[in-house]
Amino acid sequence: MKAVKEKAANVGASAISGLEKTKATLEEKVEKMATSDEVQKGMATEMKETRVKEAELNKREAREHNAAARHAGGAGGYTVSGTGAYTGGTRN
Repeated sequence: MKAVKEKAANVGASAISGLEKTKATLEEKVEKMATSDEVQKGMATEMKETRVKEAELNKREAREHNAAARHAGGAGGYTVSGTGAYTGGTRN
């Protein structure tokens, strides 16, 4: 049962990560279309890359937390979002 809960939480973490990556990519495209300034376009790309890395780190952290929770008997609970410690970008 613990393995099933861990896998379900990991699937949720992957889904959230994918959603965040997609949102970052779409926001980058919108920002690039809205400006003709190359510096602004470069900043949009950097922001996207930062957000994609944050999403991946949060997913990995959630997976590590879920593995630890399974080994601890589920005492720590399972998570789909990690701790959110990797949030340097602005989010709307």
